[in-house]
Amino acid sequence: MSNRGSADLLIEGVGKRFGEVMALNGVSLQVAQGELLTILGPSGSGKTTLLKVVAGFETPDGGTVTVGGEEITALPPAKRDIGMVFQNYALFPHLTVQGNVSFPLEMRNVARAEIDRRVAEAIAMVELKGYERRLPRQLSGGQQQRVALARAIVFNPRLLLLDEPFGALDRKLRETMQLEVRRLQRKLGLTTIFIAHDQEEALVLSDRIAVMNHGTIQQVATTTEIYERPANDFVADFVGESNIFHGTVSAPGTVALDNGRTLKVASSLPAGRKVGVLMRPERFSPGGANAFVGEVLEAVYLGTSFKLRLACEGGMELLIRQPAKGSLPGTGARIEVGIEPDAIHVF
Repeated sequence: MSNRGSADLLIEGVGKRFGEVMALNGVSLQVAQGELLTILGPSGSGKTTLLKVVAGFETPDGGTVTVGGEEITALPPAKRDIGMVFQNYALFPHLTVQGNVSFPLEMRNVARAEIDRRVAEAIAMVELKGYERRLPRQLSGGQQQRVALARAIVFNPRLLLLDEPFGALDRKLRETMQLEVRRLQRKLGLTTIFIAHDQEEALVLSDRIAVMNHGTIQQVATTTEIYERPANDFVADFVGESNIFHGTVSAPGTVALDNGRTLKVASSLPAGRKVGVLMRPERFSPGGANAFVGEVLEAVYLGTSFKLRLACEGGMELLIRQPAKGSLPGTGARIEVGIEPDAIHVF
């Protein structure tokens, strides 16, 4: 990804302050042609500000934004050729579905026949054929969201920005919409930035994920890498459920945790190095080179798995997930689990 030529969107050293608050602290990011990159982070991490800078709704204090090789940092939003969908849809209430979707083309003075053709195509793509004459208030939340999507893609934008577009939808509808957006995005080959604070959504949708915190990007990587090999405590804790402990490498392949426990790990870091270790709840099994005996503090049935919180020796608490076989262990039950060295990530 270091090759600048392959980047469709290039953000370089972008900074933005609001008074005392540093919203963006020298952010640099590349998104490849046709890629769907999700920016994931807690509220206030700067992800929406970054999107607004790309869209042209916020002017950065420094840095540049380049799309398809053209620098657009100073261009007004209307001149950027960027499609956008926000959480609150922002549909025109007095315009029909047809009117809403044709709006960006009318603003660009496209010929009427061409407008009709492209609008019909976009409406068919989001599966709303037959709804052309309806007003937004006559549509469900999911249908309104589809209209917003059709309006964002009808003018063949060079970039699509989605700011938590499914936040207001119920879970089932949300999952349907995620897959639909992914299908459309791939079909159109649209370079897309998706903002989410829901990590599951990010894992389902993305080619890569950029994790943000306090105005800086903590890690940019594929979904698998972000989950299996997070770069630091923040990423490990923010994405997925985790058991994170700290310690020191006592010898290659061995970490002495601060609580006195030693772990066999598949890492060749030199002795004396301070490290964090991450053990994902689902990586524990009945055997395993690193054995733990614990007392069940909490047990939750999740359909396909049991989620257990164990109190182990040395004041260690572990979160583990096991396949739901037999009956759910009761509070106070003693359980032995293990984890293999290569299932422990050292960072």
